[in-house]
Amino acid sequence: MRKFDCIVVGGGHAGIEAASAAARMGKKTLLLTMLVEQVGAPSCNPAIGGLAKGHLVKEIDALGGEMPLATDYAGLQFRILNENRGPAVRGSRAQIDMDRYRIYMHTKMLNTPNLYMAQEIADEIFVKNGKVIGVKTNLLNIYETKTLILTTGTFMRGIMHFGPVKLEGGRFHELPAKKISKSLEDLGFELERLKTGTTARIDARSIDFSKMQVQYGDKNPRPFSFRTKNFNPKQIPCFITYTNEKTHEIIKSNFHRAPLFTGQIEGIGPRYCPSIEDKLNKFPDKERHHVFVEPQTREAMEYYLNGLSTSLPMDVQEDFIHSIPGLEKARIVRFGYAIEYDFIQPTILKHSLETKTIEGLFFAGQINGTTGYEEAAAQGIMAGINASLKIDGKEPLIFRRDEAYIGVLIDDLVTKGTNEPYRMFTSRSEYRLLLREDNAILRLGKYGYKLGLLDKKTYERIEKLRKEIEKGMKYLNETFVTPNKEINLMLESMGEEKIQNKMELRKIAARHTFNKEKLLEIASELNNFSEEALEQILIESRYHHYIEKQKSQIDKMKEMLSVKIPDDFEYKGIPGLSREVVEKLEKFRPPTLFEASEISGVTPAAIDIIHLYINMRKNKK
Repeated sequence: MRKFDCIVVGGGHAGIEAASAAARMGKKTLLLTMLVEQVGAPSCNPAIGGLAKGHLVKEIDALGGEMPLATDYAGLQFRILNENRGPAVRGSRAQIDMDRYRIYMHTKMLNTPNLYMAQEIADEIFVKNGKVIGVKTNLLNIYETKTLILTTGTFMRGIMHFGPVKLEGGRFHELPAKKISKSLEDLGFELERLKTGTTARIDARSIDFSKMQVQYGDKNPRPFSFRTKNFNPKQIPCFITYTNEKTHEIIKSNFHRAPLFTGQIEGIGPRYCPSIEDKLNKFPDKERHHVFVEPQTREAMEYYLNGLSTSLPMDVQEDFIHSIPGLEKARIVRFGYAIEYDFIQPTILKHSLETKTIEGLFFAGQINGTTGYEEAAAQGIMAGINASLKIDGKEPLIFRRDEAYIGVLIDDLVTKGTNEPYRMFTSRSEYRLLLREDNAILRLGKYGYKLGLLDKKTYERIEKLRKEIEKGMKYLNETFVTPNKEINLMLESMGEEKIQNKMELRKIAARHTFNKEKLLEIASELNNFSEEALEQILIESRYHHYIEKQKSQIDKMKEMLSVKIPDDFEYKGIPGLSREVVEKLEKFRPPTLFEASEISGVTPAAIDIIHLYINMRKNKK
């Protein structure tokens, strides 16, 4: 029992996906975690998904991951964000029952074949001849392994800040992981510090909800997972209130007591999810900030104040919370705090998430400088998959930027690194019209099935959907209508403009005023198609030209990356190439643009410039 194919350290969102994927791919897997009952516990906000994060969860689903299924099971409220905007920037988000989510994951891990759990802390990593061979725990147990995945979250030398009070820990009342940091340093890894935080939790009985705006879920909620059956959640509301001038005055007058400004906190915090004191410092003229009051469980006895993350002293937290409408008599169940922890620059990783210096050692999640459950889970499933493929002697699964948001996430991390907690946004993707939430299962489902992480019935459903879409698009592209009396009367009856010229049905279906009902009226041949297929057909029709343009750009990119770089090519003196890029290119001398693009720090813009100068050199000859 002391020998394993794969050991995963850490039972958070990354660790769960890594361990589950490896075990389900047939590898004897050990999950080391500090508290077995806390496996899968959401440490911060009671929600999964959001803008761009929802894309990641849908892609995890296509690869057979656990997060989307757990979210559907534990969901309290489901909403599509940006629903009135284009499909490329919409995002699914769900409030979750944090207890049910944790229990679901705990139960799932204990019932996964090939997966074993041990309540121990990993203290030391053993390496021999440049390969990882095992770990030693705080109980002095030594476990041998072929691959090791570190998903340590905020636990490596974690320090929590409650105003002037500093407590060691990776989460409140949970121990920090200190020796693993030293072990990594002994192996030559340089560790840096980041900071994140959480907000106070409030007793529901002390909240005056009548002073707040009610925020309901969608009338027709959609599940996160393509695999979820009988989805009919009982939804409960969230609430919105706002900070005000008094709130801001209390906080600003206590800046001198804020660990963030006194020098007590050294780590850099998340730019896009800052603490309330950081918001007021950076945006002093803003009159108010949203506070989303969100239930943490189905019983709704405790609420999370999304937007009020803080490490201010406890008396200040009470004062500024009491200044907010609806929270005047709020009783704090748990105070907010900031936490600092160790991470490594992800540029030391390959795109497979394996370290470049030690074979078989993988990193995933916040240890790589990311923030958010979804970013962690996406890295975790890829690390688990690639550790398993490595054991089998197979090539790793690496998604290009045009294939998946997961590809964008990992490429950003390993090529650029980060000096602040990295968060996914749709704007980070150059090909977001192709990488939509709604088509994630169509894009990546084949990989999930091939890896054995999706069952045959699910894959057959995916392929049936794909064929319906292809058949529907073929019909709309090949069927032409002329501006005769019959067609124009039909369009007029739908409230649509008449046509003046002969055109494909696709161009009519592309109108933004068109919906499924209108589509079936002009194309009755699609009557037996599924709702999902009809939705995809409308999207594909509407964005046909943009999608084709992006596909053309991708083809050109693939062609460009195959271009060979001359052996005597001079990088020095080329405008637009930074000194760092020039030094790395001269050091590694990549034979092709593809190999150049794989070097950390060499950006897509740099590749474009090099390609241009290679062509200029050819033309001169």
